[in-house]
Amino acid sequence: MGTLAIFGINNDGLNLAVNLLLLFLVVLWFALVYWTYADARRRMTDPMLVGCAAAASLFPYVGTIVYMIVRPPEYLEDRHERELEVAAAEARLANFEDLSCPHCGFEIEKAFLRCPSCLRRLKEPCTVCGKPLDPRWKICPYCEAEVGQAAPEGRQRQRQRRAPAARGSGNAGPARPAPARQADTQGATVESPAARPSRPSERAGRERPAS
Repeated sequence: MGTLAIFGINNDGLNLAVNLLLLFLVVLWFALVYWTYADARRRMTDPMLVGCAAAASLFPYVGTIVYMIVRPPEYLEDRHERELEVAAAEARLANFEDLSCPHCGFEIEKAFLRCPSCLRRLKEPCTVCGKPLDPRWKICPYCEAEVGQAAPEGRQRQRQRRAPAARGSGNAGPARPAPARQADTQGATVESPAARPSRPSERAGRERPAS
């Protein structure tokens, strides 16, 4: 009994080759259907679109080709990673903008209360510990004091004592030596009374014999 003739081919060897080719095409078709469904799940979040892509691939080869033309260009994982990178870049840009004065653009630090260039007020200090406070804060994260709370008397006095000392040390120049005596500036030497030359009357009084 000979094999089933396809396309009117009676040669057994040639008919077997045709049957194997048809089997390969059918297997390839099912593989493309599965690939289309798996690829659609990796690129789409809507289950309806995933089902439509899988149904279109049931048309042999043509459905898969059409899906490859209209499918989204990137995977969901790649899009999520890109969004994370964009968010990280925006955060870095925001941090960079926070490190510059909003008035003059001068480079500053987070602990600055005033801009050293334009002298504008950047932050308000805590009334208890003196640390810089963000305008959005309701309590000081350093000493847990409420914003606007009055400082204790001891710390107020200490800060009042430090303020004049800081202003004095900031305005005063380098320490200068005490002015020397006028005689020293003119090059004269100061001698002790014993080293001074005695007058003639004083010498005569010393040399007069005692009675």
